[in-house]
Amino acid sequence: MSDDMGRVAVLFGGASAEREVSLKSGAAVLAALERQGVDAIGFDPADGGLVGLEALAPDRVFIALHGRGGEDGTLQGALELLDIPYTGSGVLASALGMDKQRTKLVWQALGLPTPESVMLGPDADWQAVIERLGLPLIVKPVHEGSTLGISIVDSRDALEAAYRDAARFDARVMAERFIQGEEYTVSLLGDEVLPAIRVEVPGGFYDYEAKYVSDDTLYHLPCGLSADEEAELAALCREAFAAIGAEGWGRIDVMRDGAGRFWLIEVNTVPGMTDHSLVPQSAAHAGIDFDALVLRILATAEARR
Repeated sequence: MSDDMGRVAVLFGGASAEREVSLKSGAAVLAALERQGVDAIGFDPADGGLVGLEALAPDRVFIALHGRGGEDGTLQGALELLDIPYTGSGVLASALGMDKQRTKLVWQALGLPTPESVMLGPDADWQAVIERLGLPLIVKPVHEGSTLGISIVDSRDALEAAYRDAARFDARVMAERFIQGEEYTVSLLGDEVLPAIRVEVPGGFYDYEAKYVSDDTLYHLPCGLSADEEAELAALCREAFAAIGAEGWGRIDVMRDGAGRFWLIEVNTVPGMTDHSLVPQSAAHAGIDFDALVLRILATAEARR
């Protein structure tokens, strides 16, 4: 298949708060493509912009840009106008997936389970938020990934402080009902739902440090669910992914409460591809090594034609 890919530009870096993670993802993807004999070149839009990308004249683009400017639909729209096939979801799904609150509105409209949430502002009635959602609760920027700016809140004073912290990353901030229980992540690759991973963090919070730095985070594969429970989870994630029009590949994060009910948290349309990332781990458990995974993701660009 590598002979049919033409020239591939791997986009990574960018100017979002997730730049450092994106650089690692892009470097890993680029190395895999080169190992497989693909004519691949890395490109950082922060350096050359769309003009620089167009000058490379790629036959297709592998998007490894995380965060705003990479997975929020803006890049996808530009590539559509340039008529360059690209990996992953299109404009609408990318924009929706990057917006946690509107993703939840779509899921709620379809009757899919996702925790209740409210939007916050500098003049919010903090006590009313607590009365509605209970404590503890989660505060998060609407348009950030990699758990940047996210806090678990257990008091009124902490809620206001968490809002101010999240507002450093995004003008739109939300509070969400906290689901106490086990955390799962489910990767999707084409029409295939890969094995679920149960994430266990000794500190209890799967934050940026736990995701990308710490070696103490535990990733349980198999995840410990029964075959019927994992099938239920896979069906829910497939439906949630399709609900926002996502395609190609991606990842859904889910919580399971003490009663055994699954709750959709968010969707990631350009997941990480670092040595700590979850999609490569899940794929490996399914018998798909990293290089094969990268080639299969790249093939989603051709499907866009």
